[in-house]
Amino acid sequence: RLLGHEVLIVDGGSTDGSVPYASALVDRVLMTGIGRGRQMNLGAEEAQHPVLLFLHADSQLPENALTKISKTLDDRARHWGRFDVVLDAKGFMYRVIACMINLRSRVSGVATGDQGIFVRRVSFHEAGSYESIPLMEDIALSKALRKSSWPACLSAKIITSARRWQQQGVVKTILQMWMLRFAY
Repeated sequence: RLLGHEVLIVDGGSTDGSVPYASALVDRVLMTGIGRGRQMNLGAEEAQHPVLLFLHADSQLPENALTKISKTLDDRARHWGRFDVVLDAKGFMYRVIACMINLRSRVSGVATGDQGIFVRRVSFHEAGSYESIPLMEDIALSKALRKSSWPACLSAKIITSARRWQQQGVVKTILQMWMLRFAY
């Protein structure tokens, strides 16, 4: 609870040994069933702060992120936002991917979990929380939140994993993501 903030991890039944490791690094570890929407809703329900930040375990916040969030939400017209991303791999293509993710988000007003979605607790509940769907729960939430305000798109960069692009290949991963969004 350093500086009045609380860090929660919500585990959906992992078996990789991450829970004991994470327990020493956070205020609380909560357990629930499989599903990111379910996990994030439990975290939001249990959190005590009026601002929520949803961050994937393979992402690292930029320096002074919490101060940036606080200053952004000092504007009462702002209800939510996200950070730009940079991938943790070297190479021109990874910089292009990150640039396109950030541009797409600025143009569409849709954020993904890799971008560290932050939101006022009240606005989160008014938007209906995360849907319990297998994929695209972050996109569904973004679309619901857009009705109250456009996201604050902070240029500070979250470092996030390039693992899926490295394992599956850049072209295949991009095509798969486009197909999933189109199907959604």
